[in-house]
Amino acid sequence: MNRFTILIVAAFLIIIALMSSIFIVDEREKALVLQFGQIKRVEEDPGLSFKVPLIQEVVRYDDRILSLDTAAIEVTPSDDRRLVVDAFARYRISDAVQFRQAVGPGGIPLAEDRLDRILINEIRAVLGSEGVTSNTILSPERASLMNRIRTSADAEAASLGLDVVDVRLKQTNLPEQNLAATFDRMRAEREREAADERARGEEAAQRVRALADRTVVELVSDAGREAEIARGEADAQRNAIFADAFGADPEFFEFYRSLAAYQAALGANNSTMVISPDGEFFEYLKSDNPTGRTSE
Repeated sequence: MNRFTILIVAAFLIIIALMSSIFIVDEREKALVLQFGQIKRVEEDPGLSFKVPLIQEVVRYDDRILSLDTAAIEVTPSDDRRLVVDAFARYRISDAVQFRQAVGPGGIPLAEDRLDRILINEIRAVLGSEGVTSNTILSPERASLMNRIRTSADAEAASLGLDVVDVRLKQTNLPEQNLAATFDRMRAEREREAADERARGEEAAQRVRALADRTVVELVSDAGREAEIARGEADAQRNAIFADAFGADPEFFEFYRSLAAYQAALGANNSTMVISPDGEFFEYLKSDNPTGRTSE
């Protein structure tokens, strides 16, 4: 091998060594420089960095906010009404050195496994604490419960070099074995409420009908009384007129009374009437001067 070839090979090796000593830190990540498994330094600023080739290695961790969905678990609030809840958390790696020391080569998968256990323990502890009922979990106080879970989980996750940003309860359901009983109870409560409403409506209808019937009786009674008064006044007026006419001309009044009797007795509806022609009933029919008046 000549000298020129040796120089080319040496230059090539130098280039490879330089290339392997340079690495780029992305703005979305943190980098740890390890030497024989020991942490030498942390690179958090984006840009070019250097390491010793073949001796040092670079481990990268995502610096963005990550998400973790927990498995559905069963909790028992203080009212002993079991619920099935699942949650999700937002977290980020706050301390890359501590994170590496806590999880080692396991990285994110091992850290999420431990964080999942922390979240499940805190969810059970908070939702099963004294004073927290199933109604509380389903009410607007749910937000304060989630804040309590986040605070407790964040304190526990600090040993992993993690910062728990947020915890949210996604779903809160009843266990399958309790759904049928709960639906039956809800149906019974709605049917009872409907029966109460119908009973109150029927009672109100009875009151309205009774009031209407009483009003009808009062109106009919008032109308009857007013009609009797009108008839009495009319009869009195009629009798007064008859009395005045009788007093003014007794003979004409007797004549008028006889004509009225003739009209009633000899009407078209009367079939037969047997009476003596000499009777007093036909006195005015036989008289040449029925009124008994003399002409002047």
